Amino acid sequence: MKYPSTLKVPTREHAQLVDITAEVRRLVPASFTGMCHVFCPHTTAGLTINENADPDVVSDMITELERLVPWRNPKFRHAEGNSAAHVKASLMGQTVSVPVEQGRLCLGVWQAIYFCEFDGPRSRQVTVQFVPG
Repeated sequence: MKYPSTLKVPTREHAQLVDITAEVRRLVPASFTGMCHVFCPHTTAGLTINENADPDVVSDMITELERLVPWRNPKFRHAEGNSAAHVKASLMGQTVSVPVEQGRLCLGVWQAIYFCEFDGPRSRQVTVQFVPG
């Protein structure tokens, strides 16, 4: 398998958190130990790790981000009109890193890797790279 790898992430909503954990897991080389780095090359989307057991957590995160950074803010000056998406993407961050032990992501029991869309729907991608440890 060639590294880094690119995962396609289609989004359906204006603001959406997409669980990409299963897709990242499929890329982990057997018996690999080291770090898995996931990178988002978009300025209006990001990445985070959070709970995957209760869908209300994702809903609450989207709701709170919208409260903190509302889409319509007369103080925003960016001509494209998507300043809120840029701010939210910066708040979430562009990378997550997860240790890998013997071919398994070392995520907590309730953790998942989420792609965070803030200016969708769009056809997005993330880059996944493994660094031996």
